[in-house]
Amino acid sequence: MPAVEYLDLAPIRSVAGTVKLPGSKSISNRVLLLAALASGATRLYDLLDSDDTRVMQDALRKLGIAMKQDGGDTVVTGAGGAFKVKSADLFLGNAGTAFRPLTAALALSGGDYRLSGVARMHERPIGDLVDALRQVGARVDYLGATGYPPLHIHPATIRDGAKVSVRGDVSSQFLTALLMALPLTGRQMTIAVEGELISKPYVEITLNTMRRYGVEVGREGWAEFTIPAGARYRSPGELWVEGDASSASYFLAAGAIGGGPVRVEGVGRASVQGDVRFAEALRQMGARIAMGENWIEAAAGEEARRAGKLKAFDGDFNHIPDAAMTLAVAALFADGPCTLRNIGSWRVKETDRIAAMATELRKLGATAEEGRDWLRVTPPVVLRPAAIDTYDDHRMAMCFSLAALGGVTVRINDPQCVNKTFPEYFEALSQIAR
Repeated sequence: MPAVEYLDLAPIRSVAGTVKLPGSKSISNRVLLLAALASGATRLYDLLDSDDTRVMQDALRKLGIAMKQDGGDTVVTGAGGAFKVKSADLFLGNAGTAFRPLTAALALSGGDYRLSGVARMHERPIGDLVDALRQVGARVDYLGATGYPPLHIHPATIRDGAKVSVRGDVSSQFLTALLMALPLTGRQMTIAVEGELISKPYVEITLNTMRRYGVEVGREGWAEFTIPAGARYRSPGELWVEGDASSASYFLAAGAIGGGPVRVEGVGRASVQGDVRFAEALRQMGARIAMGENWIEAAAGEEARRAGKLKAFDGDFNHIPDAAMTLAVAALFADGPCTLRNIGSWRVKETDRIAAMATELRKLGATAEEGRDWLRVTPPVVLRPAAIDTYDDHRMAMCFSLAALGGVTVRINDPQCVNKTFPEYFEALSQIAR
């Protein structure tokens, strides 16, 4: 897509068809980092090609990791432990799935590194991760505001047998970063989680990926995790990246709102991603859902077809924070007020997603009320045409494209922001739209 300031979406009467999903961002950046730290070469199939994965790959190359494209596959030759390059200046954009894990891995690599990003990345908290790394002897300085990037990492002596504590209620990426990096010490390390751990399914993705690379983490529920002594990453030889379950949510919601059926391929019953549970939330709103090992299909249920509305909901969506954004826009098509609870992590994402979502929903005529960790959406009688600001946030752009199913023209400002995870999103939407 050439650079454009906005994209006007004409009203969409109905949707039907099949979409092959791009690879999962969460899985792609995890498998890239662990392939880089592992011994041996890993061939990665269906790796996501997007802004965030390019940021990770560029950083890994600067850190001395050999990477090549072979056909449509990516082959990564790992360092067999800590990075060999001991001095680097890395710019990581607004990619949290690159910034947080690389911070931890570099803090344990015995080198001198500077990490920075875009202005919004410098507003996203990282203090809890830095505090945890300091507990094992890492030396990390803030180059700007305390608790936030940019960072300067110094060579350090790592302590033996440390027990690390980290808060779990701000971002699960802090725990993920520690889990993936601590095997670099070669020692037994225990991580204790303080408070409620949010976004647990994303930690499951981390543990599953580590297992694929030969490191089995001991655990006591969600409260404590133990890295065994002598743990080392070893290449599994080859690895397939699942389709992105968060990206599936837009097409499944479109099927529920716009008739369908819409089938997404690349995720299904066998998925390791928690966001496949989005389909269950749609079912509770009255959608008809079918699922196979590697596909999910959504269509409007009989009652929704007759009434022309989905059922209102009031739920806790801590387990699917990214996909829950799609439900906030689906609420425009509900038969009453809808409430999303326990979504405080939205405030520290690519933008303050609770505030941004409320602001843009109001443009379409909805009543939107927000609290520290909740959002309530009352749908309008009739949607209004609107120009939607996207805040350099890919998910804002993709979510609000669904408003075109309400019979109005929707302008999406800065549509290129979808390049972060799904560069072909609008083309994929147009192929199922009628």
